[in-house]
Amino acid sequence: MLKNRIFSIASEAEFNETAIAVFQFQYEHNNVYREFCDLLKIEKSKIQEIAQIPFLPIQFFKSHKVTASPEKPEQIFTSSGTTGISSKHFVTDLSLYEQSFRESFEQFYGKIEDFVVLALLPSYLERSGSSLIYMVDEFIEQSKHPESGFYLNNLSELAKTLKKLDSAACPSGRRRKKILLIGVSFALLELVEKFQFRLKNTIVMETGGMKGRRKELVREELHEILTNGFGIEKIHSEYGMTELLSQAYSQGNGIFKCPKHLKVLIRDPEDPLTLMPDGKNGGINVIDLANLNSCAFIATQDLGKKHKNGTFEVLGRFDNSDIRGCNLLVL
Repeated sequence: MLKNRIFSIASEAEFNETAIAVFQFQYEHNNVYREFCDLLKIEKSKIQEIAQIPFLPIQFFKSHKVTASPEKPEQIFTSSGTTGISSKHFVTDLSLYEQSFRESFEQFYGKIEDFVVLALLPSYLERSGSSLIYMVDEFIEQSKHPESGFYLNNLSELAKTLKKLDSAACPSGRRRKKILLIGVSFALLELVEKFQFRLKNTIVMETGGMKGRRKELVREELHEILTNGFGIEKIHSEYGMTELLSQAYSQGNGIFKCPKHLKVLIRDPEDPLTLMPDGKNGGINVIDLANLNSCAFIATQDLGKKHKNGTFEVLGRFDNSDIRGCNLLVL
């Protein structure tokens, strides 16, 4: 089964073979993606490598039901809709998502059971349908720690808990729990504006975006403010979105690493069917094999750069006027 192959990838060759198999499956079962490929005059039988696979513009998740499964959705994840129209991701198999985010996290950080998880995600908690909230809620439950949890506007309680946990001595005979503070950027900024920290045992992870609450900052400026405010050397980051079921992680300096079932490619911003060489800026294309039952090949609206070792950076976003080649289907 394709589902079993996705999380057992052990080499570049295995990733490529699985990606081709997923493409063939989705061409047959995803009507929106097949029509998109047909309009590009893509012949399924001629796709032999991932560079030949067409990437569906992410905007289609706002205008179409992008699914490769006839099953009823177990969950419909929605975007925040800051532009007025929300994306919808129809997830027919939540176990794929759960396995994906668990294995993605463990690849870079170890088991979530070893962490206390403190979540500062007010803009996500204030609405329904957030895939990030679903993931973090699972992390909190799996951590099995009484002080793991969500914090909405109770910043003083969070600050008190964070300082206590960070400075606590390791219980006798027990391994110390690591601490993960995961938060949306504007809320983390508000926290360090109100309280000063000197953390020594905490990973601070931002999920990006001001969600219309504050002026957007470039990553370097944001991370400088946060490192100074928390008294730490580096800020970690999570790269994910409603339309994906996997996450990439940065453990500092804005350099993201992909789990084994995720790959980023860079497209020419003027010619979306052409891929850019490593080190060149362009649009971020994502292959997320966990998206087996929707679309695994997505052209995002993010700008970025990929390095030879497979890591990548996020440099910003396209303005809508900069999008090329995305209107092949009538919306």
